[in-house]
Amino acid sequence: MSIFEYNGSALVAMVGKNCFAIASDRRLGVQLQTIATDFQRIFKIHDKLFLGLSGLGSDAQTLHQRLVFRHKLYQLREERDMKPETFASLVSAILYEKRFGPYFCQPVIAGLGDDDKPFICTMDSIGAKELAKDFVVAGTASESLYGACESMFKPDMDHEELFETVSQALLSSVDRDCLSGWGGHVYVVTPTEVTERILKGRMD
Repeated sequence: MSIFEYNGSALVAMVGKNCFAIASDRRLGVQLQTIATDFQRIFKIHDKLFLGLSGLGSDAQTLHQRLVFRHKLYQLREERDMKPETFASLVSAILYEKRFGPYFCQPVIAGLGDDDKPFICTMDSIGAKELAKDFVVAGTASESLYGACESMFKPDMDHEELFETVSQALLSSVDRDCLSGWGGHVYVVTPTEVTERILKGRMD
């Protein structure tokens, strides 16, 4: 078993019309044994920028703390919030810095940039970015998430339709992966509000 699959995870980010959704499962396991069913994988950096970290749970928490620290320094120096594109470059640089002993994480970054244009991207454990205009996925359930998102995604969805689509894609995908699941955690972000919802899924 790969170290990236040790704790299990499922992450997806999807864009809509001037909004985006980012969702994850809630399971923390040690291989096939479930340890917790309320594990947090999505972190708020500021009101219009969210970070999801799949992979090894302990590395995800360490990396999150480092990124929050770097973002606070940026806010103090620049007196503004970081743009999503800038934050993606920061995450990439921090991961590449540790390429010989990497953080075993695959980040998913989602945010609203200039003119409230949604930005999503993912990267591997050494910071190689993959940009997308529709959706990005990461974690042990990524293969089934690709299929579900590919068939369900439509361009220019409003925030309610986007929530419905990303939730259905997540729940149907984690049912096909025994290392992730136990419900879902969804954030839908528009220029004016952030909606957080917990999904109930199969508890097995």
